[in-house]
Amino acid sequence: LILGYIIDPQALTSISPTLLSISQAKDLWYKVKPCGRLVRPVAPTRIPGRYLSHQEGLPKLPVPSLQQTCERYLATLEPIVDEEELSHTKELLAEFQKAGGVGERLQKGLERRARKTENWLSDWWLTTAYLDYRMPVVVHSSPGVVLPRLEFSDRQGQMRFAAKLIAGVLDFKTMIDNETLPVEYLGGKQLCMNQYYQVLSSCRVPGLKRDSVVNHAHRSRPPTHITVVHNFQFFVLDVYNSDGTPLTVDQLYMQLEKVWSSSLQTNKEPIGILTSNQRNSWGKAYNNLIKDKTNKDSVQAIQKSIFTVCLDAPMPCVSDELYHSRAAVQMLHGGGSRWNSGNRWFDKTLQFIIGEDGSCGLMYEHAPAEGPPIVSLIDHSLQSLAHPCRMVRTPMVPLPMPQKLRFNITPEIKKDIEKAKQNMNIMVHDLDVKVIVFSHFGKNVPKTHKMSPDAFIQMGLQLAYYRMYQRCCATYESASLRMFKLGRTDTIRSCSIDSANFVKAMDDPAKQKIEKVTLLEKAVKAHRAYTDMAIHGQAIDRHLLGLKLQAIEDLTSMPEIFMDTSYAVANHYNLSTSQVPAKTDCVMCFGPVAPDGYGVCYNPMAEHINFAVSAFNSCNETNAAHMAQRLEEALLDMRMLLESTPKAKL
Repeated sequence: LILGYIIDPQALTSISPTLLSISQAKDLWYKVKPCGRLVRPVAPTRIPGRYLSHQEGLPKLPVPSLQQTCERYLATLEPIVDEEELSHTKELLAEFQKAGGVGERLQKGLERRARKTENWLSDWWLTTAYLDYRMPVVVHSSPGVVLPRLEFSDRQGQMRFAAKLIAGVLDFKTMIDNETLPVEYLGGKQLCMNQYYQVLSSCRVPGLKRDSVVNHAHRSRPPTHITVVHNFQFFVLDVYNSDGTPLTVDQLYMQLEKVWSSSLQTNKEPIGILTSNQRNSWGKAYNNLIKDKTNKDSVQAIQKSIFTVCLDAPMPCVSDELYHSRAAVQMLHGGGSRWNSGNRWFDKTLQFIIGEDGSCGLMYEHAPAEGPPIVSLIDHSLQSLAHPCRMVRTPMVPLPMPQKLRFNITPEIKKDIEKAKQNMNIMVHDLDVKVIVFSHFGKNVPKTHKMSPDAFIQMGLQLAYYRMYQRCCATYESASLRMFKLGRTDTIRSCSIDSANFVKAMDDPAKQKIEKVTLLEKAVKAHRAYTDMAIHGQAIDRHLLGLKLQAIEDLTSMPEIFMDTSYAVANHYNLSTSQVPAKTDCVMCFGPVAPDGYGVCYNPMAEHINFAVSAFNSCNETNAAHMAQRLEEALLDMRMLLESTPKAKL
């Protein structure tokens, strides 16, 4: 619900509502011979203009009232700053809101911007949150997704699954191209579908001070190829026949075999690892790299491709217990220069990763989209594998050899590659990731007690953090603004006065159980209320950012509220969290946003919850495994509290 992952059920009549069991999926993926191209039961009809007319009907993102945001800002500060700082901030806010003062002037500027633009926030957010961000996209920005482990351990299984996955993604692409993609709904309201049209045939491009994003999907001649990378070598693979039909699974398999056979030895110079560097460094190296025409043509072929498929070498063996955590780091960064980090183009929006050892997942560059469109694509592509499909005869026309992309490596480029390797290995050693499958319960338990599963999990996180550090912290949870045209996200502030009251009371022996349950109920309701406020465009964080950016645009002096210690504390997210629900039994993962913080992503299923917790080893105060354990304990204790207090009517 938080990220708007709700689809109009009437538009999904062709999609099975049930999830595959692992055994069923394995049977379909590995034991059945390919049945050629995936074919929908009814050939999709192109509906030109449907997307545009849908978008035009969406409301604009509102600008909240200044007084409302200032009042709510103070409320969010109360559990995370001391009384002296809070008192000082109150004075600054009173001054900021004076009639005819700076706040009123900036508010009017924002309201003018809202009237003149489709979305007053979207361009600013893209630039501020992503394109101006100079840290590497690896770990610091791009999420990974761990998919269920596959039971193969050879290249034939790897190629076979890759071929079927490519076919499934192309099937999803057909819905985008034909504008037949089911419109999503949240609370009965249509959601903006723009992000779906940004994830294919797009790529981030580095700049010296600011990056950009290119999208080739809507060109007069859109791309018809994907890129495949194996042993650090890139290939262009055309995925459509001359008549415009997608290649069959058999054809894709044969083409992938050609790629594999043409790249038996690991490339000495992993050119792709350059994309993992700090953005200014990569921008400089990029300009140097594309001076050469061969290099420029190769880079553009990658950037224009529909998506990238990374055929990874096996990763180090680990126990079954540690497999998901190892797979998470493989999806996030590839494991380092010795393993698969050179087998990527990290600027590419979509990279599907399939290991020879059965590991499977993807990573995506965050600038064009949030998680739900990516997860929707995954769900569709994997469920397509389960549909019995009509046999489609594989055309007898011989296919061209996939084109290997060439790079001329100068001594300067080689030096850049070596530096990128060093920096990547530092990031790899610093990132601590723990993935757990919380098997005790899922959405079922909170629902039994008439509680929002997301709010319940967020209170578990608050309790786990408080037990570890004896304090509350600024917490970020992503909220979708897709009810509005070109909407991206705002922040749900999960740490509230009510959550603080609950976590402090939970382990207090002087408190009665019934009082603790009442406080938990109040905290959950407060979280639900904030969530509702956020998805309707009434949260505080993007509004405050807009006022700040308006001041910069107006070339006025920065208002004191943005120079205040409280503002810095409020934006130092020790807990950066996101619920990314999926039908597939997967989990998304990302790095922390603060050096002493945690990144926590979760996919609540009916009877279990998949969690990915990340931290930095360079911070002595954080530990991903400890946080995951405390989270598990907190959720179990909360269930026990509810079940042992029958009088509670929640």
